[in-house]
Amino acid sequence: MPTSAAISNAVLDELREKIASLEGAGSRRRSVLPFGVAELDAQLPGGGLAFGALHEVAGGGNGAIDGAAAALFIGGIAARTTGKVVWCLTRFDLFFPALAQVGLHPDRVIFVECDKEEAVLASVEEALRYGGLGAVVAELVRLPMTASRRLQLAAEKSGTLGLVIRRWRRQTEASDFGMPTAAVTRWRISVLPSEPLPVPGLGRARWLAELMRVRAGERGEFTIGACDGQGRICLSSDAADRPDQTRRSFAQS
Repeated sequence: MPTSAAISNAVLDELREKIASLEGAGSRRRSVLPFGVAELDAQLPGGGLAFGALHEVAGGGNGAIDGAAAALFIGGIAARTTGKVVWCLTRFDLFFPALAQVGLHPDRVIFVECDKEEAVLASVEEALRYGGLGAVVAELVRLPMTASRRLQLAAEKSGTLGLVIRRWRRQTEASDFGMPTAAVTRWRISVLPSEPLPVPGLGRARWLAELMRVRAGERGEFTIGACDGQGRICLSSDAADRPDQTRRSFAQS
């Protein structure tokens, strides 16, 4: 029969293991992926997008153009991670050359084509729990609170970056965007006229990036240059001359 001292030691060892596990998860959550834009990173706790967390992105409108910009924004983020990227979707209509132009080459991506959104959610959760991936991307019309909590917990457990693109076919499908989810950040990306050049020509594409929600942080909006070949964004040089219009922080929802 084990002695009381032996039982106490076993209990202490178990507690130490639990504490070490929690501390490990905490360190993963504190790890971030900076954008490399000081004004934007300053709005995010830790100075960047948190690993081990879920992040939600949508186009500013219901059209394909803003939706494509949101996908490229996600692609640029995923491109700056290390390791394979799992991308789950129900419509296999991604334009691979565009993803490659923002640094996310198809040979890094494992595409999972599902027949319905329930299968997307299940696949994303499994990929997030697996760990060892650079990022896991989900294309979804709806993101219910319960489902988002499951994805957030799975991301926390593995330390993987979870990215959700909200894609809509019809105006009515966008009705739940803005409702609470467990995502740590929520973004809205809209296409702007390209960056002006001093000579005739087409300048760098520009987006309006709205940080609509950030846990333990401050909301704001930024006029940015679209992702380059390494997935990096920049503040638009045109907006840099007008800093009051480049970023507007919000104290109220």
